[in-house]
Order: sequence, then structure tokens, then C-alpha cells
Amino acid sequence: MFEKSSERLYVSTLLAELPWVVHGFGCRATHGWPARFTNLKQTHSDKIVVADDRKGCLEQGDALITSEPGNLIGVRTADCVPVLIADPEHRTVAVIHAGWRGTSAEIVAKAIAKLTSEFGSRPAAMRAAIGPAIGPCCYEVGPEVSALFHTAGPTVDLRAANQAQLLRAGLAPEHIDVSEFCTLCYGDGEFHSFRRDKESSGRMVSAIGIRA
Repeated sequence: MFEKSSERLYVSTLLAELPWVVHGFGCRATHGWPARFTNLKQTHSDKIVVADDRKGCLEQGDALITSEPGNLIGVRTADCVPVLIADPEHRTVAVIHAGWRGTSAEIVAKAIAKLTSEFGSRPAAMRAAIGPAIGPCCYEVGPEVSALFHTAGPTVDLRAANQAQLLRAGLAPEHIDVSEFCTLCYGDGEFHSFRRDKESSGRMVSAIGIRA
């Protein structure tokens, strides 16, 4: 379940159960949050970057992981899927930007594998939240993209595809929170949408960190 906070952020009630985690999914009305965060030069890849104590804009990639308290890590989206992951056992977190290219390359599954190899995290213990993204109601694609997701088209459900990756990787169904908000059609322009606004579209920040 997702709720809107007083900071005009959407938060996952599942992740909010972890007191050591700070997180949020931005919308069009979110301003000034987060003030600072570690991010990447996003390229729609499947590259996972270990942030540790590095801050600012790092190298190219589309997912960040860290075990460093106080290092807020985030991605920018405007229709693509933001995914936040937290491991309560080892207190590690991940943030993922998954468009159709990243999703088809299984960037979420690779981020989970990276958490496991770097920090010893167990997928069964992880919690994940899939944030607002363009929904199957609006995401029409061509046959070359729909073929990647084994659907006849003309639409693709990127959120469901990423949820399936989480499940295959070993997360429990009750440990996955999925937003139902479509960035293109929900509300009166509640979210930025590149599909809707083209080059004039802004970006939302989705971020997660470990409280210092």
C-alpha cells in the first residue's frame, strides 16, 4: 500500500515498517526532496553500482546499492519503474531505474544478486516497493518490445514484469509492495510522464537510505 506523506511524497507502508529506512517516491508536487542524494548517469542499462560512502553523481548505471548509513541513493523517472529494496538482516538498500530495456535485461534480479554477493543478503528477507510508473492502461509498445515480454501486445505491464523478477529471485509475495498509480493517467497530472509531456516532462526522484 502507498500513502502520501506531509512532504508530498509517496511512501510504501511496507518499507515504512522498517524504522532504520528512510525512503520516498516523488511526484510532480514534490519540491526540494531529497536535498542531496547519490545518483547515476542513467542510460537504460543493467549496470549495478556499489555506492558505499561515495556521494554525488557517480558513473553510468541504473541501480545503486549501499550499506552506508546516511547515504541516500536515488533514481529519476518519468514513466519508467522505480524499485526500492531493503534488507532488514544486513541493513543494506538498493534503488533501481527499470524502463523496458532495463526490465528486459532483468536489472532488478541483477541488483538482488549484487546485494547477495556484496553484503550476504538473502532474498527471502528482503522487502521491495515498486513505485508509480506508466501502467498497462497506457503503455502501448511496438511488436519488437512486446516480444521481449512474451505478450501479443499492444501494451506491456512493466510493474508486473519487475514484480515477477522479484518473486523469481526469492522474495516472498507479502514482502513486495506495488503501486497502482499510472504516471500518465492518474489524477490531474499528479506525476511527470515523458509519454504524455515529451521533452517538456520533468522527472521524479525515488530514493532510499539507511538512517545515520
